[in-house]
Amino acid sequence: MSYPNYSDGRITIDPATCNGKPTLRGKRIAVQTVLGYLSEGDSADEILEQYPSLDADDIRACLRFADLSANNQTASPA
Repeated sequence: MSYPNYSDGRITIDPATCNGKPTLRGKRIAVQTVLGYLSEGDSADEILEQYPSLDADDIRACLRFADLSANNQTASPA
């Protein structure tokens, strides 16, 4: 079965991963986690140190996803 993906596949939603929360590239790192760190003032570099399997494009994908979500545009994958 195919599940939605966003930001060229960087963000995926799979009910079997993190209870269906949006995650980065199918890893068990939720978009919500990255956005939480950013909202608390952590820099992208600090997040990348904490999660070495991520890269700067993943951080940007989280921000793009948040923007789309705020504008209710996540119903159809980009």
